[in-house]
Amino acid sequence: MQVSVLSRSVNEVEADALIVNLFEGVRQPGGATGAVDAALGGQIGRLIEAGEIRGKLNEVTIIHTDGRLPAARVAVAGLGKQEEFNLETIYKAVGCAARSLQSRGCKKIATILHGAGAGNIDAENSAQAVVEAVSIATYDPGAYKTVEPAPAAIEELLLVERDASRAAKARRGASVGKVVADALASTRKLVNEPANDLTPGRMAEEARRLANLHGLDVEVFEQPELERRGFGGIVAVGKGSEETPVLITIRYIPRRRGPLVALVGKGMMFDSGGISIKPSEGMELMKGDMAGAAAVLGAIDAACRLKLKVNLLAVMPCAENLPSGRAAKPGDVIKTLSGKTVEIVNTDAEGRLILADAFTYARSQGATHIVDLATLTGACVVALGNITSGLMGNDEDLLEKLRSAAARAGERVWPLPLFPEYREQNKSPIADLKNSGGRPAGAITAAAFLQEFVDNTPWAHLDVAGTYWNEKDVPYMAKGPTGVGVRTLVEFVRLMAGH
Repeated sequence: MQVSVLSRSVNEVEADALIVNLFEGVRQPGGATGAVDAALGGQIGRLIEAGEIRGKLNEVTIIHTDGRLPAARVAVAGLGKQEEFNLETIYKAVGCAARSLQSRGCKKIATILHGAGAGNIDAENSAQAVVEAVSIATYDPGAYKTVEPAPAAIEELLLVERDASRAAKARRGASVGKVVADALASTRKLVNEPANDLTPGRMAEEARRLANLHGLDVEVFEQPELERRGFGGIVAVGKGSEETPVLITIRYIPRRRGPLVALVGKGMMFDSGGISIKPSEGMELMKGDMAGAAAVLGAIDAACRLKLKVNLLAVMPCAENLPSGRAAKPGDVIKTLSGKTVEIVNTDAEGRLILADAFTYARSQGATHIVDLATLTGACVVALGNITSGLMGNDEDLLEKLRSAAARAGERVWPLPLFPEYREQNKSPIADLKNSGGRPAGAITAAAFLQEFVDNTPWAHLDVAGTYWNEKDVPYMAKGPTGVGVRTLVEFVRLMAGH
């Protein structure tokens, strides 16, 4: 999708459709919407009066202009209540309008900058959100369909801002938005891939391709090397599958000095639960248990394209968790890379085992901060549902940066406590730890297990088990992978870089 910013009146823009907006309760449109209404002879105002346009969030009204404007159609996107307006509103409102227009065959779309000047949202913020929203909304998950082709893609997006200084800011935001949108699309594509295509080995190929594209150092440890070096957690999880595990590391070092931030992504390419096998219903979605690793790849791609001045270490342990004669069994005891021993009481608590080794390796490579992203626990879904990702960690400054980054990105996170008492549930009578503390506070005790492998390194953990997959089609996003975490990680790295 080509993106550009035009400094002109909305009434002068030629496009298949023009998106304007309206807050709920507004009886007389103003600003750009008012200018369009005047050009349409008051048609928007009459539809408001008739109750057909109410300005509710996710509401889209399509009006054909019949030659009264260069744009063939006008889409009036509802913004909801003005006092509730935030960055997430832009994603939803623009996404709804974009999906509606795409379904009507529109390929060239123009839009005003929604909410620019409202609260802390300026033209740059708004432009970035608009570009990302259109990309998010128009992604099609039906990659393997041979019938019922998807609607034609939107080919061109025009952001319209008459004020020259605001247009300049919008160009900066649109440029960032395009980079993030592309990274998000590639992430969602990976998460959507079936496990028979996207194996641990092919994930390593994707990492090599990305590293070669940007001239980065990439390192892939395959099973013999993992065994030789003592990656007991990764080896134990992956040994039940014919597809052998790998540990992927990419280094992006734009500065000679400064902190080294490790972005660690859980890469379970498929998770059957192993010997502690999951119920069959919904197991097909476990192809997406590598969403954390995919998001880390996307974030590294965006950081390179944006030339962010932060040293990054991407670490992605990738494996399949399957039952076989070689698979780890409940009651087994393994030694992790750290030297700590773990009693495996539940083979479906496998993600924390591969992350434990990844943390230890990241620290051995000089990581000064660790941020991990993982589809880690069903317990987090029980606690926060499919709307919010869980946030935990050991460093308040790092956690606050993640919270701020998520707010800037329009993604939701919510902190859960990590009181020392939760660590008691992970104690084993036979080993240093057991890999599951049971059902009570399951998301927290999983994080408490991870905490055992970071020592004093500042660390933050995002549990995205409830947010990596959109379980139903919604007006602003198709059913399927969400790419959660990419936007938050990019904004986090931008914050670390002082943007």
